[in-house]
Amino acid sequence: MAVDSAISSPLGPPACEKVAKSLRFIEEMTRNADSVQERVLSDILTQNSQTEYLRRFKLNGASDRDSFKSKLPVITYEDLQPEIQRIANGDRSAILSAHPISEFLTSSGTSAGERKLMPTIKEELDRRQLLYSLLMPVMN
Repeated sequence: MAVDSAISSPLGPPACEKVAKSLRFIEEMTRNADSVQERVLSDILTQNSQTEYLRRFKLNGASDRDSFKSKLPVITYEDLQPEIQRIANGDRSAILSAHPISEFLTSSGTSAGERKLMPTIKEELDRRQLLYSLLMPVMN
């Protein structure tokens, strides 16, 4: 998808350029989604290699997709609930993340009506803000 930054807009040229830049970013990220996702996984595994959770599966610093898939099981929220509860109770050690937990998000609820806690880090807030900033250019 080519983006023409010379598109006319009632918002004027600066707004058009900002929209075009956002659309170019989306195009770059989605054109090679597989390699982008592989890089993101590698970054996450590298940054968190010394967490209690990842050490449990003996990745030994491996940050590739194949190692991740072969050593870590598919899990549910309930599998992580004890670790999440420890964090919620104030344990600041590197349990699930090497970065400090900055906040907890909560789900809107489950079929049983119970909300789930989702620990997040500051960088996740930055990613959410980026995502929100891309909504309007797409909608426009």
